[in-house]
Amino acid sequence: MFDCKTFISVKEISDVLRVSQSKSYNIVRTLNKELEEKGYMVISGRVSRKYFEERFYGVESATEKEVKNAGE
Repeated sequence: MFDCKTFISVKEISDVLRVSQSKSYNIVRTLNKELEEKGYMVISGRVSRKYFEERFYGVESATEKEVKNAGE
């Protein structure tokens, strides 16, 4: 199966933030609305991983984790 790291799903947001899936859906809708207002196309139920990480301070990106783990 193809593993896309460009977008983060509701399930992943729920796991990362330790919130319910309904709260995660609200977060995705809010972030996608912001992106649409900026002129970007969006996908329901998913949001750009990069934008999610920018908006949620303290959420470590996958790239940052790989660099940190490589140094250990």
